[in-house]
Amino acid sequence: MTVILDHVTRVVDGVPTIRDITLTLAKGTLNVLLGPTLSGKTSIMRLLAGLDKPTTGRVLVEGKDVTGFDVRQRSVAMVYQQFINYPSLTVYENIASPLRVQRKPREEIEKRVAEAARLLRLEPFLNRTPLQLSGGQQQRTAIARALVKGADLVLLDEPLANLDYKLREELRAELPRIFEASGAVFVYATTEPTEALMLGGNTVCMWEGQVLQSGETAKVYHRPQTLRVAQVFSDPPLNVVLIEKKNRKIAYSGGIEAPATGVYAALADGAYRVGFRPHQLEVAKSIPGRHAFRATVTVTEITGSESFVHLTRDGANWVAVLHGVHEFEPGQLLDAALDPDNVFVFDADGRLVAAPGNP
Repeated sequence: MTVILDHVTRVVDGVPTIRDITLTLAKGTLNVLLGPTLSGKTSIMRLLAGLDKPTTGRVLVEGKDVTGFDVRQRSVAMVYQQFINYPSLTVYENIASPLRVQRKPREEIEKRVAEAARLLRLEPFLNRTPLQLSGGQQQRTAIARALVKGADLVLLDEPLANLDYKLREELRAELPRIFEASGAVFVYATTEPTEALMLGGNTVCMWEGQVLQSGETAKVYHRPQTLRVAQVFSDPPLNVVLIEKKNRKIAYSGGIEAPATGVYAALADGAYRVGFRPHQLEVAKSIPGRHAFRATVTVTEITGSESFVHLTRDGANWVAVLHGVHEFEPGQLLDAALDPDNVFVFDADGRLVAAPGNP
């Protein structure tokens, strides 16, 4: 089944929530909607599900216009951020409930529930009620119920957001396997770039109701077409600095000059904005061939495996991610090193003009 949003817009109380989106979702694909809160991810899902109707444009399924069809007329299942199960029913009966509504034979119900339970690793818990389960087990039950329905389109709206870190990591690792085994069209909404990268598939970067860029997740991450896409697909936030290229030299804002090597080499003379992700900035060291800065520490966040060092330089806020535990004092001056082979360069309109590996 192929689902197409064809020039879809949605306006609520005079405010556009979806702005002229055209999107194709192919059978058997995982499609991640990535963007901050209020970027339009849930609005798209509601249009796909038939819970809302577009103000303009069409929703097509296998070429058929289903724009006016409500959710009961579509082969769709949805899993929400708040996992929803029937508290008085066992896990088995929760999973089986859509099949009973469809009046499927008992033998088919038993077979499909068993398959879904095996896929979601719920077999030991089938006789328990939801209140006897952990949060991760409850969410797996909700996902199993969506899968067993046999829907052609499965929508997951930030399904792991309310789980603790360990449970999120566990389910993130399992979901690609589950998606591949199902064969349905999956649409998964998240605010977290890391989650999009872990899930793989295709990513649709969104901002204020618009699709900024879509494609294979790794390709969108490594070659964002605009500065805004690079910012959406970076956590911690993307670092940005203004530069001017002239006579084979780069002048950074703040008066730092360096040779126009690496990604900068092929640029025409002019002004640009440079973006680099926090893991691409090294601090507390000076490295030959790297462009060097002095920056002031504002705060250091230590997670155990990583340290997030927040810096200010020439009025701009930067973040560096270091492996391990590093303790710096607020106000401390640090050397920062940037590899000119490992930056994104954008023109005055925010369009990509050079990227790592393809200057």
